[in-house]
Amino acid sequence: MKRSLIAISITIACMASAKAAAPEAPVTVPIPRLVMDLAVKMAKASIDTCRKQGFNVAVTVVDRGGHPQVVLRDTLSMDLTLTISRQKAYTAMSFNSPTSQLEGRFPGSYSVPKVDGLIISAGGLPITGGGAIIGGVGVSGAPTGEQDEKCAQAGIDAIKFELERF
Repeated sequence: MKRSLIAISITIACMASAKAAAPEAPVTVPIPRLVMDLAVKMAKASIDTCRKQGFNVAVTVVDRGGHPQVVLRDTLSMDLTLTISRQKAYTAMSFNSPTSQLEGRFPGSYSVPKVDGLIISAGGLPITGGGAIIGGVGVSGAPTGEQDEKCAQAGIDAIKFELERF
């Protein structure tokens, strides 16, 4: 009986040490990502909305890292609109806020808007899905930033259903 008690104790000890030695599965967090097809659909819808109003614009869609995923420039849109649309998209993504809501938020001559790559002007919107920021869209080239922002919103609206499924 004493031997079987020792054998059982050794078996339990071995099982416990084997369990302790087994590595735990790493903790993973699913990160929603905007796929290229949706980004293209969004950018095209933004361009089409501006075209209907007679505006030639550029649209940039950036991913959650701020990298351009889609860039479209309408035929007669100025070259400068490419840079501005990218900066609007990047700024909206970085602050998770429409760029129109950032105007006047940073007073002072050495404030955040002086950072290269940011632009505080209406026309940029964050893209969210599944409660997370997944990118930004920026439009430039319409006569006003508010019109740029309406075109950007039309792009987001074009993929609204898909964004709800993240």
